[in-house]
Amino acid sequence: MNKTELNQNKQLPSKEERHKLFGSVEPGPRTKPVEKGQMADLQNSKKDFLFDIDMVGISNVKHPIRIPSDLTPQIQTTIGTFSFGSSIAQGSKGTNMSRFTEQLDKYHNDGFAVDIATLKEFTEELAGRLKQTDAEVEVTFPWFFERKGPYSDLTGMNHADATIRVEYDAETGHDVTVSLTGKITTLCPCSKEISEYSAHNQRGNVTMTVKLTDDFHEEGLDWKAALLEAAESNASARIHPVLKRPDEKMVTEQAYENPRFVEDIVRLVAADLYEYSFVESFTVSCRNEESIHLHDAVATLSYDKKLEKDQA
Repeated sequence: MNKTELNQNKQLPSKEERHKLFGSVEPGPRTKPVEKGQMADLQNSKKDFLFDIDMVGISNVKHPIRIPSDLTPQIQTTIGTFSFGSSIAQGSKGTNMSRFTEQLDKYHNDGFAVDIATLKEFTEELAGRLKQTDAEVEVTFPWFFERKGPYSDLTGMNHADATIRVEYDAETGHDVTVSLTGKITTLCPCSKEISEYSAHNQRGNVTMTVKLTDDFHEEGLDWKAALLEAAESNASARIHPVLKRPDEKMVTEQAYENPRFVEDIVRLVAADLYEYSFVESFTVSCRNEESIHLHDAVATLSYDKKLEKDQA
């Protein structure tokens, strides 16, 4: 008789007995109330708790969402990673954490399309649910878009990482900040200049964080596509999921014709963002994954267009 046959012939105790064997015990007496109205609510205690709290909430909440896009696919389902919060005054002990996820589930049941108008409504309603004068929500998600080969027109899917952050205050209204990280190809100008032939290149990661103007509306303008174009149109070349040999020749030659340092990238992207009327302020960073070094090359640039108006 082999080992498998021996195991099959074991006489095991019942599942209840097995649980007891590994430490389970009988429930003890129940003396505390089970009705919500009769339970103690520590978080709603009102005393002098020494300090105001800037923000309290929950983070790393993953949830399915729908994303509208000007690029194909125009409606897509993806996974959003959320954080929610609000301030707490010195006289309140804490917040009711379940109200954050209750609010999320309410919008999910209504078909949660994550756009700026919806998130503005979400934060204002969340503040009311929390009985606070402010609230904030941030959601990060992968955004997919179709990309064709420049010669073959064969398509594939690229993606960028997008973030929307909405802050609501009962006195000042909404502040909206968006962010996009897209990938590009960069070819080293120094390598091209000093080499007899060829030049090394690398994959660049461009992150743009933008504060939107108060009058921004998404109708007719997809901020994700606009930021992606600012990054890709200033690169040595765009990233493609599908390249046949004629495509690869075109992309390689385009990169050779448009060499870029990380310093060049952040300045060129900044120029485009400066010209976007819906952008109030921005930060641009570029990180090149160097092909001939173990380190990355980085550059960052920030600009606030509102300061120009204040100084005018």
